[in-house]
Amino acid sequence: MASLSFPPGFVWGAATASYQIEGAFNEDGRGLSVWDMMCRKQGAIWGGHTGDIACDHYHRFKEDVGLMRDLGLQAYRLSVSWSRILPEGVGKVNEKGLDFYDQLIDQLLADGITPYVKLFHWDFPYDLYCKGGWLNRDSADWFADYTRLVVEALSDRVSMWITQNEPQCFIGLGHLDGIHAPGDKLGWTEVLRAGHHSLLAHGKSVQAIRAFAKTPPRIGYAPVGSVSVPATDSQADIDAARTAMFAYTQKTQWSNTWFSDPVFFQQYPEDFAALHGDHMPKIEPNDMETIGQPLDFYAVNIYQGTPIRAGADGTPQLVERPIGYGWTHIGWPITPDCLYWGARFLYERYQKPIIITENGLANMDWIAADGQVHDPQRIDYLMTHLREFAQAGADGIPIEGYFQWSLLDNFEWAEGYRQRFGLVYVDYTTQRRIPKDSAAWYTNVIRTNGASLFAD
Repeated sequence: MASLSFPPGFVWGAATASYQIEGAFNEDGRGLSVWDMMCRKQGAIWGGHTGDIACDHYHRFKEDVGLMRDLGLQAYRLSVSWSRILPEGVGKVNEKGLDFYDQLIDQLLADGITPYVKLFHWDFPYDLYCKGGWLNRDSADWFADYTRLVVEALSDRVSMWITQNEPQCFIGLGHLDGIHAPGDKLGWTEVLRAGHHSLLAHGKSVQAIRAFAKTPPRIGYAPVGSVSVPATDSQADIDAARTAMFAYTQKTQWSNTWFSDPVFFQQYPEDFAALHGDHMPKIEPNDMETIGQPLDFYAVNIYQGTPIRAGADGTPQLVERPIGYGWTHIGWPITPDCLYWGARFLYERYQKPIIITENGLANMDWIAADGQVHDPQRIDYLMTHLREFAQAGADGIPIEGYFQWSLLDNFEWAEGYRQRFGLVYVDYTTQRRIPKDSAAWYTNVIRTNGASLFAD
């Protein structure tokens, strides 16, 4: 392990999302999103919290970029609020909203930080939801038009683009389970239709980026990585874990292949189509070709893994975790080798360089008596996961970057403000920012290109 390293040019960053940090929900012409709607649904969000103010990043972005600079971040993955620049989702442009992102990009570049711009991180415009949202096939064209607007405005300075974040969440949690916005609990016919339209929107967005970018773009797409890890290093367990990671054996949104096979292979997986049968969406001519636009990298968000072993006949079997196993504050199991096996299995299947666009720990953080925020659990979590990612690179997997989730403590969707993932603590009553111990630790990781992870 001590001889491992990250490749030259490896990109170190942190990530956020617009609704989770910006606030200013009704300022300067911003339109409402489905998350504004969800936060006003009684009992939907822990503590009745909302993103109305969040981290007030809209007013404090220069301070926050200064924090990024001081941390030594090389890159920052942000997302654009669709309804901030198109209040109705289509039509008239809100110039003040667009100007916010224009200034943010300029500030990032002035401080030597490369922007990675994600076009959609769940905050679908409310007015378009009222027109059917992702159930409306026109949503693909709405998203393409929005993409063109952002690209024409920012691509003279931005070259790194990501179309959508975690369709498993905004389609599955939002339209099937109803625990994320828009809070719908639809049948599978409607969920699969919404999913197909979101995939079509992704493809048309890629086309728009390539058609209108002013500088040569690199484009990715960031699904959840639902990772299976082998219980042992035996070839049988490795094969079983790989099979489990890409098989679709039950009706669930937590699938890698549902949202990636169409993008990279221009077809839905056979087991997925067979299991859903008559619920499968209507596929128009050229849909799959549009969805399967060439991409430059596989962006993926990975937080945990599921241990798998081979049964007597080689079929995958779930391995129960022992009593007392480690869990994060949000209730996710701590499985550092998820970054190794996630990167390895995804590269083997899709043959694209891997960028981890989210990985991090929800921790029970508070301001200590000395006025600082001490988070040794986060440091340990990041260290062990990053070592595994380095091992993937050493084993020949092309790894290009890592974005810690998150730069700031923020609005964690249905969890409200009770989950803290940030490198920087946010006092939500005062908006004071306090870099945690993990921030200084991560600065050293970046400075040494990861070498400090393996120091004695």
